[in-house]
Amino acid sequence: MKNLIFGLLLLTAIGSYAQENLNFNAKKEITSPEINADKTVTFRVIAPNASKVELQGDMLGAPGIAPMLKQTDGIWTYTTAPLKSELYSYSFIVDGLKIRDANNVYQIRDVASVVNVLIVGGGKADNYLITDVPHGTVSKRWYDSPGNSKQRRITIYTPPGYENNKTKYPVLYLLHGMGGDEEAWAALGRTAQILDNLIAQGKAKPMIVVMPNGNVDQQAAPGEDIKGLYKPTMQLPNTMDGKMEETFTDIIKFVEANYRVNANKSQRAIAGLSMGGYHSLHISRFYPKTFDYIGLFSPAIMPSSKISSKVYENFDATLKTQFDNGLKLYWIGIGKTDFLYKTVTDYRKNLDKIGAKYTYVESEGGHTWSNWRDYLVQFAPQLFK
Repeated sequence: MKNLIFGLLLLTAIGSYAQENLNFNAKKEITSPEINADKTVTFRVIAPNASKVELQGDMLGAPGIAPMLKQTDGIWTYTTAPLKSELYSYSFIVDGLKIRDANNVYQIRDVASVVNVLIVGGGKADNYLITDVPHGTVSKRWYDSPGNSKQRRITIYTPPGYENNKTKYPVLYLLHGMGGDEEAWAALGRTAQILDNLIAQGKAKPMIVVMPNGNVDQQAAPGEDIKGLYKPTMQLPNTMDGKMEETFTDIIKFVEANYRVNANKSQRAIAGLSMGGYHSLHISRFYPKTFDYIGLFSPAIMPSSKISSKVYENFDATLKTQFDNGLKLYWIGIGKTDFLYKTVTDYRKNLDKIGAKYTYVESEGGHTWSNWRDYLVQFAPQLFK
């Protein structure tokens, strides 16, 4: 009986302590980030003993860091100028230590970095929001890749209603950049949200979007395969040496065997950003009768002179053959300050030389997800007409 009474008293004490803590924490609760009515954004962080706190974010422009102001209650604040509609990422730097915003649960991994994110709506970023429309399904599947002698993981978006009908759908193969993986386009690119909204608005045809891992040295994204938990790195073996291009048919075979797809050339598209644009260029050229729609978003173009692969042989001749076979759309997008701008300019001269027809879009900014999300919004509505 004494033990029972003691136990009840202990539970009561713990409950009271927990409740006291909840009340204490409630007094310290802050909102960060806070999107204000005028599209300014206020950031806050509790650091009463810090001597210097800074905000680092892509909403700040160069150099991307701004000092925060300490208030009398130990909370540091910074309010931006009115921001354009966009998805932004940021971190705090407290006495030289980079940390995340403890008051913002929304975070995204980009290669080896994890950053907080926010979305300022009322413009183009409305494409990235979850709205009151029918939603597609995002699944992560494992497939057999005989060309790479391993099981590999892939992310696949199926459009709203896919599970409830017998329709055969066109397919967009959407490839990430260096350091990315099969999670990049879904997380950083907001692919499902963009496609849901475009389809609901009647701007894009319902389609399946296949987002593979372009690093054939990996089975899956870091922490998701037998290698366990390890620090991701930017450049991996076999990323731009022809192996991804050569074995891409493993992905197509899996998709066409497991999903209701229209397997005609006119119902296949391939697009990618940076390294993924490089892969899209060479996959579509190496398999010239496979895709009618090609999208190159800030693409790398040619392999290193040290690389030897049959994929890159007879580049000019095979490129001409690809265009001679007939294409419905060859789309190129690049930012004016992108470090690959000149490379793309030289490639366009090569296309002009062989008389190739293509669509070219030049945007502000550089090698950024802000541009690549925009390119997907522009590219998807032009598919499968």
